[in-house]
Amino acid sequence: MPATPDATALARSAARAAADKLGTDIIGLDVSHQLALTDIFVIASAASERQVGAIVDAVEETLLLEHGAKTIRREGHREGRWVLLDFSDIVVHVFHQDDREFYALERLWSDCPVVDLELPAAEG
Repeated sequence: MPATPDATALARSAARAAADKLGTDIIGLDVSHQLALTDIFVIASAASERQVGAIVDAVEETLLLEHGAKTIRREGHREGRWVLLDFSDIVVHVFHQDDREFYALERLWSDCPVVDLELPAAEG
């Protein structure tokens, strides 16, 4: 079963919030066939730890205001290199660029379909 419409809407809002804070290489992966815990991974990169924090704050604020979605779990915020935000239906990963290349989540989940996040080409 593919990602739910609610999960897709959350992912698109999260991606838009990340793009608004100059996040780069934003991608959505439908992991619903692989994981029972969530439907979509949203992955974004940032150039600095400060920018990682700004993206995380924007995503949390946007999803709360637009969808009433609260973060269930937040990991890695103190270090600011890779922050994971769990909203149940989606999980948002915000990486410092160097760490994203190192961990290569897209490669690990390469068999999962890409979700159209409806971002302009230059932002996604």
